[in-house]
Amino acid sequence: MDKSEQIWMDGAFVPWDEAQVHVLTHTLHYGLGAFEGIRCYDGHLGPAIFRLPEHTERLLASAHILGMKIPFSADQISEACVETVRVNNLKSCYIRPLAFIGEGEMGLAAKTNPVRLIIAAWPWGSYLGEEGVEKGIRVRTSSFQRFHVNSLMSRAKAVGHYVNSILASREARGSGYDEALLLDSQGLVAEGSGENIFIARHGAVRTPLLTSALSGITRDTVLTLLADRGVAVSEQQFTRDEIYISDEAFFTGTAAEITPVREIDDRQVGAGIPGPITKLLQEDYRRATRGELENHRDWLQVVD
Repeated sequence: MDKSEQIWMDGAFVPWDEAQVHVLTHTLHYGLGAFEGIRCYDGHLGPAIFRLPEHTERLLASAHILGMKIPFSADQISEACVETVRVNNLKSCYIRPLAFIGEGEMGLAAKTNPVRLIIAAWPWGSYLGEEGVEKGIRVRTSSFQRFHVNSLMSRAKAVGHYVNSILASREARGSGYDEALLLDSQGLVAEGSGENIFIARHGAVRTPLLTSALSGITRDTVLTLLADRGVAVSEQQFTRDEIYISDEAFFTGTAAEITPVREIDDRQVGAGIPGPITKLLQEDYRRATRGELENHRDWLQVVD
């Protein structure tokens, strides 16, 4: 990790190495917390944060689902994200807001413990590697299931949910693959360990319904970009063998951006290279995040 200088912590900036918590912090023990992943891009408008209001809204929604009251407003959180990029003199970076429950009571309920908020930012390249973005990645279907919505509420981007993702990711990488695909409790395609998934066949694009998958902001961006291009897209459940026979498949996410899938479960996807729809979306996404699409400049919050 490339450290930056300052981390915003409960309303004030502290030096990176001094942003510490007590070992009895409740979230450290029990996993109840909410977080976001946001990117700032250095483009046509200078450094600008991509879809900041939507990320802030999702952070507050996740906390609400989890029964956490973040002691800062949406405007305060968004401004703190901008200020974190500014004070660290960053151009392109990844931003991580994290709401967590501090120390105090132990035990599961811990109603009197404070809800705390930190915002960190640092330079971070493509999550699945630049080569993966260019040439596509190898994926395996995980032996770990994406949890049922009534087990853990999937609309929340919650800290503890990612144990599921970590197990799947480590299994895939330990077996020589780049990423994992998780199925839901019915055996239908849900998502990657940290990404939404799309497939294309005969020019039509599909992505799973948001039943057990997280409502991704990059997913929503791609749906809009596809509509702009007049590409037919539907949200519906499908089985993993439909990925096997698709012409194209790709993951989407703030960290992963748009990453092609060239192989899944040792089966080549399409021609085994990024397809035309994937490449078109990658270019449109690049232009959108850098302020080159005039009709979507409202997606960018410029860091003055």
